[in-house]
Amino acid sequence: MEAKSPPKKAHELYYDEVRLGDEGITPVVTVTKEMIRTYADLTGDHTPVHVDEEFAKASHFGGIVAHGLFGLSLADGLKTRGTMQFPPGASLGWNWDFKLPIRAGDTLHVKYRVSAMRETKKPGWGILTIASDLINQKGEIVQQGEHKLMILRKPEA
Repeated sequence: MEAKSPPKKAHELYYDEVRLGDEGITPVVTVTKEMIRTYADLTGDHTPVHVDEEFAKASHFGGIVAHGLFGLSLADGLKTRGTMQFPPGASLGWNWDFKLPIRAGDTLHVKYRVSAMRETKKPGWGILTIASDLINQKGEIVQQGEHKLMILRKPEA
């Protein structure tokens, strides 16, 4: 995977340190055909539009495109290296839309922000909703959605 890291590791933010509207941005990654094929092998999804060059060229996409869930997986992974990070918690689900195809050669990054937050009944935890845009080198949003994430509250000293 060809990716650039942020210049400095971000401080992990506890629930109590986060504010509604806080934003982050990730490093970039350039998608390769090898990455798409590896994802196909990993998931067992060898649909021809993802792995067969001739089939894909004849399709409405005009060439090989990445799996939709490949984009979601990239977006989630990129956020772990973004400018706003959280201590390990629990993913509670996704609401995610595929807007445009992701092609080999696309350079992607994620812009994300805290769009909602609430306390939980479970002591020591809070839930964030993180709105995210997966953006290509043209500035186009190729995928977007929200991720609900349960994270730790700041431990008392």
